[in-house]
Amino acid sequence: MSGWIYLITAILLEVTGTTFMKISNGFSRLLPSCLMVFFYILSFSSLTMALKAMDVSTAYAIWSGVGTALVAMIGFWYFHETVTMLKLICIMLIIAGVVGLQMASA
Repeated sequence: MSGWIYLITAILLEVTGTTFMKISNGFSRLLPSCLMVFFYILSFSSLTMALKAMDVSTAYAIWSGVGTALVAMIGFWYFHETVTMLKLICIMLIIAGVVGLQMASA
């Protein structure tokens, strides 16, 4: 169970780091750039702890897939990026893949 807590934490930290990556405006803003690095270090540390209890194939796929879907949602909501049906379908396919991996590893 602690592997899942570490993995969820890693996902949330990675999403936060990626959000600050966008806000940093290509490293032209110091504070968001520093926060991006800080959150990525914490995310990888938490992912490393999750890997002590989980298979790397499953954990990394979930970390990257859920993170990708969440960042896309933040892009739509916070950064006002264009939402298209194709984008939504692709995000749903990512989520379906993550669920499928979880079911296969259970």
